[in-house]
Amino acid sequence: MKKAEILAPAGNSDSLKAAVLSRADAVYFGVGKFNARRNADNFRQEELKSAIKYCHSRGVKVYVTLNTLIKDTEAKEAVETFKAVCEAGADAVILQDLGLAKTARAVCPEMRLHASTQMTVGTKEGLLLLKELGFSRAVLPRELSLHEIKQLCENAPLELEMFVHGALCMCVSGQCLMSAVLGSRSGNRGLCAQPCRLPFKAENGTGHDLSLKDLSLIDKICELADLGVCSFKIEGRMKRPEYVCAAVTACRASLRGGYTDEMRSDLQNLFSRSGFTQGYYYGRLGKTMFGYREKENVQSATKELLDKYSRIYEKEIPRYKVNFKFSGKIGEKASLTADCLGNRVRVLSETVCEQPKSRPITAERIEDALKKCGGTQFESNEINTDEKIDYTLPVSQVNLMRRESLSLLSDKIGESPRRKIYPCPPHSEIKAKNTGEIYCRFDSANDIPKNLTADLIIVPLITPDEVVSKNGYAVELPRGMFGNEKRTHDLLEASSAEFALCHTLDSAAIAKKYGKKIIASSSFNIMNSFSADEAKDLGISQMILSCECSLELANKLSAPIKKGIFAYGRIPLMLTRNCPVKNGKTCEECKRNSSILDRKGVSFPVRCNMGYSEILNSRPVFMADRLSEIKNNSFLFFNFTVETKDEINRIIKSYYNESSPDGDFTRGLFYRGVG
Repeated sequence: MKKAEILAPAGNSDSLKAAVLSRADAVYFGVGKFNARRNADNFRQEELKSAIKYCHSRGVKVYVTLNTLIKDTEAKEAVETFKAVCEAGADAVILQDLGLAKTARAVCPEMRLHASTQMTVGTKEGLLLLKELGFSRAVLPRELSLHEIKQLCENAPLELEMFVHGALCMCVSGQCLMSAVLGSRSGNRGLCAQPCRLPFKAENGTGHDLSLKDLSLIDKICELADLGVCSFKIEGRMKRPEYVCAAVTACRASLRGGYTDEMRSDLQNLFSRSGFTQGYYYGRLGKTMFGYREKENVQSATKELLDKYSRIYEKEIPRYKVNFKFSGKIGEKASLTADCLGNRVRVLSETVCEQPKSRPITAERIEDALKKCGGTQFESNEINTDEKIDYTLPVSQVNLMRRESLSLLSDKIGESPRRKIYPCPPHSEIKAKNTGEIYCRFDSANDIPKNLTADLIIVPLITPDEVVSKNGYAVELPRGMFGNEKRTHDLLEASSAEFALCHTLDSAAIAKKYGKKIIASSSFNIMNSFSADEAKDLGISQMILSCECSLELANKLSAPIKKGIFAYGRIPLMLTRNCPVKNGKTCEECKRNSSILDRKGVSFPVRCNMGYSEILNSRPVFMADRLSEIKNNSFLFFNFTVETKDEINRIIKSYYNESSPDGDFTRGLFYRGVG
């Protein structure tokens, strides 16, 4: 088995201490506002160096999360934060934003970049693309099965990291807009309000049909390490230190083959949602994976249980052996040399050695004083003193010298590498021209009305090629690639379509292989001009901006390629591998035409395709009467999902006429924006 890294969360200094003293190999935490847990305590920039030195002096690596989408107005601050992280000596930075990743490569090429699970990469093609983009590690999606993980591990082009314990979102990471659209609190920007944990009801379902149990694969760590996964990540930057300690302790025990039922029970009592699940790992989806935070779950974290784990991290643990050499001479200050891990320090006593009035200090007393390394990460090994001791020195001086030498050794071991920092490169300042083009996307070619007026029509990849080639349609690749890679390759190879709508790096990498002109969808999460530049470098010819862009941001965003906005349709709020409707009815009963209800009775349509589901917003975005406010955007994207053919014709006509809305609608986030 390859060396396995236990990677622990640190939402604050207490959790950091708990992780380190529980023997985590690495920790991850946020700094400032550009991290996916902005509501955690996190660390301030002025605390970075001391936090990193604390970890490094104990042999623990530090990965800093800058894994949110950024706006152009925040680019300068985000780059300065990245520079501070590099200068403080972090071992890697975890990123989601394509533009920030591009900038990071230029500003500090020596810094290791880890691709956040928010980047939604779960195919070999996607991993290869991440490698090209300068990433050294990718955090895999939580939705993968053992078989799929195994396939990715075979000849993986970069390191692979996996979540093995903690919260499990219903939505694939990086693809959720529910919190943003319903309350302007963006999960992609670290402020998720977790509306999915509230009651959402499928017919005959659980009543909490968007809430999954917590994930726990701790007993699978050795199996996954043998496959090639190198880092095992614990979710929980918002959780208490005792939880962190218990999870690290359990993971460490699992590596030794000593993970017990008691440990699992402790973890469940410390925090769970109706227990744990391994459903995705074994490909056993459905009702048994669902759970929510019940009263019993809250009350199970007893004081006795918390005390049990707080005692584990209340004291330092010895990690390093130190060799001491002590010498003295009457009339001179005593000298203590300490050696550890190739580091050597020398300290002198504050007072000089004196002629003994009665008897000299003994070697035994010096050795006893130097052995007292408790409360530090060190323990004494070899101790050498003068062969003949004819002087005296207070033992308090020896103790002081020991403390000073160990402090200096700690500083030396905790030193971080110095990295060169380069200026931030400028982004392109090309403004798009409004052309009034309309791109229409359909769930099926059968939904397209006759004599449709549109500049581009997009249909699913599974549409027969004779239909695509005859009409000049573009094709849409699956948004969820779970097990769809081979079929996607086969269909693309046979497709005559010139353009391909791609939702993630996975699908873009595959489309690029077959020479398709790529249109990046709003799910690509392009939110700033640097990301638009990176999109061009990736071979993307057109892009639809993130639905989280306000109209002001969208209008000002520069791009060297054509850009459009999501101007009509129901925003896909979630991409999930676990269909909530299946909790109450079969696919045959559903016929791909179902919905779920929130606690207020509002209906959200659910659509399934190629092994994944999308939960759509309850109302469509409508901007026909606000077209004059849309500037510097080349095309308008329409997402037709539940509309009839007559409704589609009427909607398109309303845009050409700039008509007022008729019926229930929303402006999306164009005017509200996200925090």
